[in-house]
Amino acid sequence: MLQDVKQYYSETLKNSDDLQTNACCTGEAPPEYIKAILSKIHDEVASRYYGCGLVIPEQLDGLRVLDLGCGSGRDCYTLSALVGATGSVVGVDMTPEQLAVANAHRDFHADIFNHAKTNVSFFEGELEHLDALDLPDNSFDLIVSNCVINLCSDKQAVLAQAYRLLKPGGEMYFSDVYADRRIPQALQTDPVLYGECLSGALYWNDFQHLAKNVGFIDPRLVKDSPIVVENENLEEKLGNIVFNSATYRLFKLPELDNDCEDYGQAVIYKGSIEHHPHHFQLDKHHLIQTGKVFPVCGNTYRMLYDTRFKKHFDFIGDWNTHYGIFDGCGKSIPFTTSDNTNKTTCC
Repeated sequence: MLQDVKQYYSETLKNSDDLQTNACCTGEAPPEYIKAILSKIHDEVASRYYGCGLVIPEQLDGLRVLDLGCGSGRDCYTLSALVGATGSVVGVDMTPEQLAVANAHRDFHADIFNHAKTNVSFFEGELEHLDALDLPDNSFDLIVSNCVINLCSDKQAVLAQAYRLLKPGGEMYFSDVYADRRIPQALQTDPVLYGECLSGALYWNDFQHLAKNVGFIDPRLVKDSPIVVENENLEEKLGNIVFNSATYRLFKLPELDNDCEDYGQAVIYKGSIEHHPHHFQLDKHHLIQTGKVFPVCGNTYRMLYDTRFKKHFDFIGDWNTHYGIFDGCGKSIPFTTSDNTNKTTCC
C-alpha cells in the first residue's frame, strides 16, 4: 500500500476539497489563541491540510517537537509559533510533493512569527523507518501526528520508533482514526478507502495492546468524535464498521503500573499553564480544577510529576502505602474477603 498512499497524497489529492469523505478532516473548533496562529499560516500550506484532530497540547514553550506525517507543514508551523525561538519543530513525511510545499514557506513563517530564523526543518522518510534518518534517541520532548499512523502498514514499528525518540518523561500526543472492529483484509487493499484514512484504521483495542507492547504502558484518551463517511458508495463497502477520530496522549514513563493503583495521592493544579487558568485536562476522565485537591492514581501522579507539567502542580502523598486498585478505574477485586464461612481450597 505504500506506493498507493504516496500516489493518493501526491497526485490524487491536490487540496482538502479532493477528499471523498470527512475522515481526514475535523469539525473541531480550535481555541481562540490557536485560531489566531492558524490565520497566519500560508494559504498553500493550509489548503493541503488533511488532519483529523488538533494535535497541540499544553505547555509548549521551548520544546523540541517531532511531527510524524507532517504533510505540507500546517501543524509544524502552528507548533513553531508556540515553541518559540528557543524551541524547534521537525517534520517527517514520505511524500516529496507535500514536503516541497512545506519547505517553500519556511522563511515566510519565520517572518510572520517574528523569529530571527526558521525553527522548522523537514525530512523525507517513512515513519516505520525513522532510524534511517539522522534523529538521535531520546531527543524530542513531544511527538505529534495527525491522521497519519492509520496509513502506515506497520503501526507497531511507528510507535516503537516514537518511543525511542522521546526523552524520558516525553509525550506522544496524536490524533488518528480508529474502528470498532478489525478491518477485513479485502477492504485494507482498497486504495481509496485506505487513502481516505478508513481501511487502514486500527481496531481501538489492538491499538491499546500495540502501545503497551512498545512501552507506552497507560494510553490516555483525550477526546473522540464519531466519523460519518457521507459517501454512499464507500459506506456500502464498509458495511457496519463504525469509525471514530480520537486523540491519545502516551507518556514515556517506564515506571507506570499496568493498572491504576491507589497510593493515597492527590494533586492541586496551580492554574499556571498559559491559556488554561481555570482547569487542566489531562485526558477525557481527568479535568483538574484550579486550587482543588484532586485524588489521583499512581500513574496520573507520575504523568504530572515526571513530565513538563511538574511545576504547575502541588503534590500530596508518596509511595509508602498501597491501597489496591484506584476506585473508579473500571476494575474490581476478583474475590470476596467479607465472608470466609464458605471458603474452600483447590489446586
